[in-house]
Amino acid sequence: MSDKKSLLVELCVEELPPKALKKLGAAFAEALAASLKAQGLAGEQSAVTPFASPRRLAVHVSAVLPAAPDQAVSVKLMPAAVGLAPDGRPTPALLKKLAAVGADASAVDALRREGDALFLDRTQAGATLAAGLQQALDAAIAALPSPKRMSYQLDGGEQPGWTTVSFVRPAHGLVALHGADVVPVAALGLQSGRETHGHRFEAQMDPVVLQHADHYAQQLLDQGAVIAGFEQRHGEIARQLQHAAAQQGLVPIDDAALLDEVTALVERPRVLLGQFEEAFLEVPPECLILTMKANQKYFPLLDAAGKLTNKFLIVSNISPADTSRVVEGNERVVRPRLADAKFFFDQDRKKTLESRVAGLAKVVYHGKLGSQAERAERVGVIAHAIVNQLREATLPYTVEAKDHFDVLDSKVRQAARLAKTDLLTDMVGEFPELQGVMGGYYARHEGLRDGVAIAIEDHYKPRFAGDALPRNHTGTVLALADKLETLAGLFGIGQAPTGDKDPFALRRHALGVIRMLIERDLPLAVPALVEVAFGAFPAAHGAAQAEVTHFLFDRLVGYLRDAGYSAQEVEAVIAVRPPRWGDVPRRLAAVRSFAALPEAPALAAANKRVGNILKKSDTPPGEQIDASLLKEPAEQRFVEALQSAAQLANAAFERGDYAASLQALAALKAPVDAFFDKVMVNADDAALRANRLALLAALHRAMNRVADLSKLAT
Repeated sequence: MSDKKSLLVELCVEELPPKALKKLGAAFAEALAASLKAQGLAGEQSAVTPFASPRRLAVHVSAVLPAAPDQAVSVKLMPAAVGLAPDGRPTPALLKKLAAVGADASAVDALRREGDALFLDRTQAGATLAAGLQQALDAAIAALPSPKRMSYQLDGGEQPGWTTVSFVRPAHGLVALHGADVVPVAALGLQSGRETHGHRFEAQMDPVVLQHADHYAQQLLDQGAVIAGFEQRHGEIARQLQHAAAQQGLVPIDDAALLDEVTALVERPRVLLGQFEEAFLEVPPECLILTMKANQKYFPLLDAAGKLTNKFLIVSNISPADTSRVVEGNERVVRPRLADAKFFFDQDRKKTLESRVAGLAKVVYHGKLGSQAERAERVGVIAHAIVNQLREATLPYTVEAKDHFDVLDSKVRQAARLAKTDLLTDMVGEFPELQGVMGGYYARHEGLRDGVAIAIEDHYKPRFAGDALPRNHTGTVLALADKLETLAGLFGIGQAPTGDKDPFALRRHALGVIRMLIERDLPLAVPALVEVAFGAFPAAHGAAQAEVTHFLFDRLVGYLRDAGYSAQEVEAVIAVRPPRWGDVPRRLAAVRSFAALPEAPALAAANKRVGNILKKSDTPPGEQIDASLLKEPAEQRFVEALQSAAQLANAAFERGDYAASLQALAALKAPVDAFFDKVMVNADDAALRANRLALLAALHRAMNRVADLSKLAT
């Protein structure tokens, strides 16, 4: 339609919180456009383009009507018996209802009777753009995902300072253009117009007078020196970073969160190169990188080997002809930060980690779980028990293996004792994100065994989804113990996650346990791990072992689904509650291979049928099959086939060849089919019935060692 035009809405505000800007911009655009579409002012074909910069939230919607089309509506009024008197005249109740919906007594003759009810059919005028946009704007502002809003007083009006409004940041301008025309709407005490503001220092003019909705981004760029689109600014910064780094033969550090944050801090980016004294490179690179990223929002530069250099990139919001003063200012600002990091590092190394152990007793871990010293002791107990479980899993073992586990136990105990001591260092006090990392550096400085130092550094790993696992056996055992202690401790005091609330990141801890067990293929049983974790706590600690085990299994399901396994495959394996999770991927691969066999559907259905028969039977199945009671040729052949297949399947299972174990069952298809065709399981003879149930129970056991194959039945 020719009257369709683009719509532009912009709120010009004070600097928005940078870490929330991307989300705020998308939410504002989506909510406003969704409301317009719901009112019929925009269609599904209307393109929605969000804009978000430090001082604006805006949205451009194409193909917006000046008024929505009229709609035929049918309003149900009331039962006919209530609305009409016996002589057919309208009752007072009907007249009152008509008035309430905007009609009068003249509409009585046009009422439609359907069944026992009265309906009013009429044409409802479509919303005008002014009214519809006002509704959409109010809804979008109310729905913005900002947990903290500012309340402030308006300057204008008849009583300045008396009217209070609430928004993410104080708003100073509202633009609403339909094509070249201003749409009269109001929000946050502002009336819409066509004026906005560009860059604080580099705009060619202020205000920028917008001529048309479609010219918004280009006018802001040309006259206001602002790249309005978040993604456009993001791409431009990334391009400049790569270009500036390449000129030095270096690579900027890859940090998506930092790039998003910097994109939200500048309106027209200019990337500049800075550097600091090489002497600071004696400080661990993690400290320097964190200092530059967290405090200054710089992008450290790495050489081809991934080693930190003394150069960094600055994303400036101004572009003077001579940038030397900007660079010098940034170098001057970062130098004290780096000096502080070097001072902390030098001071921390004057005390050993062992000398800090006693101080952990004064650091509260949790009000109901004691101090960090008590926590470290529990972690040590759990870690020692894990080593013993690993030792038992490899029995019988050689003298060399025994020595290995004795050394591992010694390393684990030492690492557990020292792992939390870096919480008392100045560096971790300044940068809590470096806990563990600094402990590893200080341990190496003291000459501790490298395995211990690595374990201290890695015992928080994996810290997040996709993070690396601990690099050695000592670190893996310690990380497992640390995460299990956290789960047992917090579940025991009733702090399990609820809904989307997980303040102690217990889901992340559970995922870490799962990843280490599976990806390191550890010969450890989950129920035993949970048991030793709770065993490290006093007897009065809450008994939530079953709850933690269920929680871990629940997270395991999500982990496996994310890994690409189907719901059926995962359900089949999880249903048998495998104690050792290191072999879960092999079980899943075996189930997938089995499901591809032509015999699989029939055997899965038979397994489901057997399970139902055994569940519903009042007669408990016998423990042994009595050969003398095998009367029917079909059941005799079935027993022979089952014994042969089960022998092969069990042998393969014991050596961990789950695929071969399941494939051995394929030979049972014909005997099982014949058995159900020819044999009556629920025979009248009690002994015969019990023996046949025992036969089915033996089949059920043979078919469900690797996975519950009934879950594959459609």
